[in-house]
Amino acid sequence: MAISRRNFVVRSTVAGAGLLVGLRFSGPMLLSQESEKAKKKGPVNPFDAYIHVHPDGNISLIVAKSEMGQGIKTGLAMILAEEADVDFNAVSVEQAETRPDIYEHMGTGGSGSTMENFMPLRRAGASVRELMITAAAQKWNVPKTECEAKQAIVRHTKSSRHATYGELVDAASKLPLPDPEKVPLKNESQFDLIGHATPRVDIPSKVNGSAGFGLDVRVPEMVFAVVARCPTFGGKPLHFDASKAKAVPGVRDIFEIPALGKDMYTAGGIVVVADSTWAAMKGREALQIDWDRGPAASESSAILRQSLRTAASKPGKRIRNDGNVDEALPSSAKRVEAVYEFPHLAHATMEPMNITVHARAGEAEVWAPTQSPDWVQRTVAKLLDLPSQKVIVHTTLLGGGFGRRYMADYPAEAAQIAKVVGKPVQLVWSREDDMTHDFYRPAACHRMRGAVNQAGHPLLWSHTITSTSIGAFWGSPDKLEESEVGGAKQMPYTIRNVRLEYSAVPSSVPPLWWRSVEHSFNGFAVECFIDELAAAAGRDPVEFRRGLLVKPANWKPKDEDDPDPARLRGVLDLAAEKVGWSKPLPKGKGRGIASYHSFGSYIAEAAEVTVTGKDFKIDRIIAAIDCGQVVNPESVRAQAESAIIYGLSAALKNEITIKDGAVEQSNFDGYDPIRIDEAPPIEVHILKSKEDPGGMGEPALPPAAPAVANAIFAASGQRLRRLPFQLKT
Repeated sequence: MAISRRNFVVRSTVAGAGLLVGLRFSGPMLLSQESEKAKKKGPVNPFDAYIHVHPDGNISLIVAKSEMGQGIKTGLAMILAEEADVDFNAVSVEQAETRPDIYEHMGTGGSGSTMENFMPLRRAGASVRELMITAAAQKWNVPKTECEAKQAIVRHTKSSRHATYGELVDAASKLPLPDPEKVPLKNESQFDLIGHATPRVDIPSKVNGSAGFGLDVRVPEMVFAVVARCPTFGGKPLHFDASKAKAVPGVRDIFEIPALGKDMYTAGGIVVVADSTWAAMKGREALQIDWDRGPAASESSAILRQSLRTAASKPGKRIRNDGNVDEALPSSAKRVEAVYEFPHLAHATMEPMNITVHARAGEAEVWAPTQSPDWVQRTVAKLLDLPSQKVIVHTTLLGGGFGRRYMADYPAEAAQIAKVVGKPVQLVWSREDDMTHDFYRPAACHRMRGAVNQAGHPLLWSHTITSTSIGAFWGSPDKLEESEVGGAKQMPYTIRNVRLEYSAVPSSVPPLWWRSVEHSFNGFAVECFIDELAAAAGRDPVEFRRGLLVKPANWKPKDEDDPDPARLRGVLDLAAEKVGWSKPLPKGKGRGIASYHSFGSYIAEAAEVTVTGKDFKIDRIIAAIDCGQVVNPESVRAQAESAIIYGLSAALKNEITIKDGAVEQSNFDGYDPIRIDEAPPIEVHILKSKEDPGGMGEPALPPAAPAVANAIFAASGQRLRRLPFQLKT
């Protein structure tokens, strides 16, 4: 892919202050260049990151990527340090100020941080190295070919002359940029950092307690606020009595804020402002509120489940239609039908929603654990009647994101409160607030039909998806299937007749992206049903899959989400090998497997289980991963283990249920994640790859549940088609 010098910025900073490089990650992965002179002629398109080489040779990477446990600040520093050829400890990654006029893309999600940044950062780092070599060669009046850079020092190979990057940075800042397409990048054999395990830079502060999360923010004269929200979705207060709440020591003020609609999606409610979170929460407990529970009060999970099942029995919008499913059906030897059901799920971040807003005359300052600081900025600016550039957003560390912290509901509430209070205010959600007023993974029902012929080959694959729709929630009636059909649309197995349909079912329960988004349920449906077809054909599940993962000689992906069958087969084979697939197991034990592609990565997982009556135990999970070029293998392993645990929690325990329009679960006692003593041993095996990096925050989640479900079938003969799992005797 071409990279143009027109789209790469190299300029000096304040005189004598070093070299500044601006680069763009998005679009066609362009790096951008404009001189100071060109910049002064008019506005410059914003960039995604800046690299500042200081006079002392240290380097700052200023980037708008939120750190929420995925280790991105370590990974980005590794990439830059590798190609710039400096010590890893000489690179610091700084959180960018929220300036859409300077930074183009400020969101963090979709497992995209490494995917987006890898090659642009490599070329930017290599360009810094090349500028330093050129500056040294000119200083010594020698050919560039006689100079080499290593660990931030340029040496003349034919003499003892050498200079540090810090000594060369002023001269380098005045040089024209080398062609990014021609800047030499390191060969893999030359990597000192990329591909090598590196301790995360954020771990020490998290261990010693000095790390700054949103709840750690303290501002002089700050007050604290909580909101009493209607238990039902869309409900509102009719009347409230605050007399007892105002008598609680420390309570300062109580007032109502209205619900806000599109782009903010707040519930509205009664605000309690106090000197401490404890006083605010005790004041809220003392409120007496009469609620108008609204039309959602008649909704329940039982009603929604039936609506989903009914919709799944009818035709939907045709998404994929290969061959002719109806004509193929009569020639089948065996037919298989299955219905898979999935509940709403909460994000359940360890740190509940919170934000601090200080509204002053003509400006505001915000401290937020957010995946989307520019959305926070726009929201706060709109509600405080300020230009966006007058709102400064500081992105803190995030105690978990999983898509939840992309939303601007809690920033909107805080802005509403700050406008009334006139002081710095920290809005805090309790765990119960977080669980009962989340935006939830859609509930879904999948109806599958398939058939095999006498030879055991699959003839057809029919997949109908019904769900509550994220697209409908966002007001996109022509895009109801977006965020609902990924992975199912790209079903990788070579079957001549394939049909995929989708229909949305209305609900008042607000849906949102959840870790791995629709892949969390589409991966289960696809990988369980291919197992059911293998059983109907009397074939081994691994060999059945292998035979259907065919890569023609002229294969080309239909789109960026279309999986490479050979790479999927590679992880399938590795997982089967590492779990000892062909080795016999005693009665009551079983093995299952699932392989899946999402977010640019390929992962197969094999599970071993023991089934005893209605109980089962996961003995171990094997994960085989092809995520392209690995930057930090320790981060890959950590993210894989985390996603597997998250997926197993959904498979074994988690479910959000609705009764009378309200969520029944309110804390971890009712929505319990997998605990340490319940977590199975997890082995992670990483394939060596020269492909571009894929994401790793989410892809290990989709195969976890189907691998376990398929293992339970192998051990007991029971097919589990509804999550969370419940075995029959």
